[in-house]
Amino acid sequence: MPVAQISDTPSSTRRKLATARELADYCGVPLATVYQWSHRGGGPRMIKVGRHLRARWTDIERWLDAQTIDAA
Repeated sequence: MPVAQISDTPSSTRRKLATARELADYCGVPLATVYQWSHRGGGPRMIKVGRHLRARWTDIERWLDAQTIDAA
């Protein structure tokens, strides 16, 4: 019986998941803010890996794009 694939993207082309620290550094916010996003909602979609928070870089970029505002 064939094994079902989880994704069409080969694992060799996937980026490593971002850690909470990497996300905080990338967005220029304190690490506590990333944990607040996860707890209260908001921020990019987070993944819980055991007791660790991770995020896909594509989700981070998508969320940042959605935060863009027009200048007044």
